[in-house]
Amino acid sequence: METSTPLPASYSSLPFKDISISHVPVSSPTPTPVLLLKLNRPQKFNAVTEQMIEELVTAYEYFNADDRIKAVVVTGTGKAFCVGADLEAGFSKILKTLDGGPSSINSYRDGGGRVTLAVHNCQKPTIIAINGPAAGFGITFTLPATIRIAYLSAKISFAFARRGLTMEAASSYFLPRLVGMSRALHLVTTGATYTASDPLLTQLFSELLPTPEDTVSRALAIATEIAAQTSIVSTKVMRDLMYRGPSTAEEAHLLDSKIFLEMLRSKDSGEGMKSFMQKREPDFKGTMKEDAPLDWPWWAPLNVTHREESREQRTNKL
Repeated sequence: METSTPLPASYSSLPFKDISISHVPVSSPTPTPVLLLKLNRPQKFNAVTEQMIEELVTAYEYFNADDRIKAVVVTGTGKAFCVGADLEAGFSKILKTLDGGPSSINSYRDGGGRVTLAVHNCQKPTIIAINGPAAGFGITFTLPATIRIAYLSAKISFAFARRGLTMEAASSYFLPRLVGMSRALHLVTTGATYTASDPLLTQLFSELLPTPEDTVSRALAIATEIAAQTSIVSTKVMRDLMYRGPSTAEEAHLLDSKIFLEMLRSKDSGEGMKSFMQKREPDFKGTMKEDAPLDWPWWAPLNVTHREESREQRTNKL
């Protein structure tokens, strides 16, 4: 991401069409620590399009770089969260990839996966508020979020097997880690629709709320608490320890020990301890760019993009 690109003076004024972003509170003319992103195609139940994919990737690049932002809430406009792909738009452009032969196929990257990795790699936590039906991409792109809460009667579906398709958006990585292999296999093999309160989904959502409105309100409350009370560096590093950690307890012990010691010497650690002793709210100012542990990243980063494209080029497509 090009850090020389100016960050938005206002997220609510960005020229997005299929998503909308507002400050919290919405009356603020300038970016706030918490932002509310809405999938914004209510007439199509927020079905995903190529346009929405590009807008989500671009938005998350801004979030990742903007130190004013501490947490992001994502929900849907209207009665749905996201019902998956817009089938009326079709897959003709994707299918043309097959005509390009093996090299073209090998360079293809699914749009859902691009969004998933943008959420996964963002330094700021994402809180998903599922306010209505979520299927296909509408549920898979939520899997890398830090927290997912849902309206208890929301319909959830991993319907790939019923469409003759397979999992996308890196969901084969995230889903079994979140709900367990047994439940993940059940969900994708049946391809059935379940309510968010179904026992098969108990590990996916940390909270269930009685109404869609309560779900969004609760997500905003969680995000506000995170923004005010926690260190961005701490929460990002802990997510990476869980998702990108070693495969054995002994290796985890060695890595945890090293990272904990480095964090103990950080300015956010000093502020956290000082604010606790002084019985006041913390004022964390650490950023991953300036204050990440010396050994971060401890894994070998993998560039999965098949072509380099600047954020300006993507924005110009919107």
